[in-house]
Amino acid sequence: MTVHDARPIGAQHPRVRDLLTVRKDASPGRIMVEGSWEHDRLLATVTTIDAFFWCPEASTTNAVHRIAERAAGVYRISEKLLTRLSRKTRSDGLISIARLPVWTPQTFRFTNESLVLVADGVEYAGNLGTLIRTADAANVDCLVLTSRRARPSHPAVYSASRGTVLSTPVVEFDDIASAATWLRGHHFRVHLADPAATGSYRVPRYDGPTAFVVGSEGAGLSREWHEQGFGAVSIPMLGQADSLNVALSAGILLFEARARKEGW
Repeated sequence: MTVHDARPIGAQHPRVRDLLTVRKDASPGRIMVEGSWEHDRLLATVTTIDAFFWCPEASTTNAVHRIAERAAGVYRISEKLLTRLSRKTRSDGLISIARLPVWTPQTFRFTNESLVLVADGVEYAGNLGTLIRTADAANVDCLVLTSRRARPSHPAVYSASRGTVLSTPVVEFDDIASAATWLRGHHFRVHLADPAATGSYRVPRYDGPTAFVVGSEGAGLSREWHEQGFGAVSIPMLGQADSLNVALSAGILLFEARARKEGW
């Protein structure tokens, strides 16, 4: 489609109600994308765009035509309606509904260089997005979710991940035992990130398929992960704090393993 095909619509239009559902993270598998850089990232992928909402009065980008060409539906909205729909102080007049890629455990083939991050019970969408961004930066094979509370479809995940939620494989397991069995089946050496562990994260060699498991922001790792019999590692705390933010901890662990694997 083109921007010339954009139909003016109001607040009661079914597509607007659909967008509000996605905005509330009540439509798994679809995500709200809002703003200029966010759409630049969207256009850099093969992601399906279900609908594009455009406010000409607020738009300052030349990407409008490219977005419209990719979208299944193009809709023109007023500044008043844009204000109601937007989650940001500045949206650049661009909002889309995009479909998240679907990944299954059967998708992957691993090698000795493989690196996987498992996030157990992560509660906050911002932290989940930052974990996805961190996983992308460390070139992990995938992010595994167990006991999930925050969903990848939350709009805040897109921003916090800098759009890498569209390209970083994310796999969810219904229970911890299934995730652990999958990792064992692929011969992963699994390391639980536990501030109480006596072994430093600098000790392991990380010379085979490697997985780190990080826990929730408040409760830490589920007891079920500890019951799987995997070893634990810790990041030494040298000050008053007893732990680090989950995404920061994941970054330290992942980049240590990646550096060892690639000989940095």
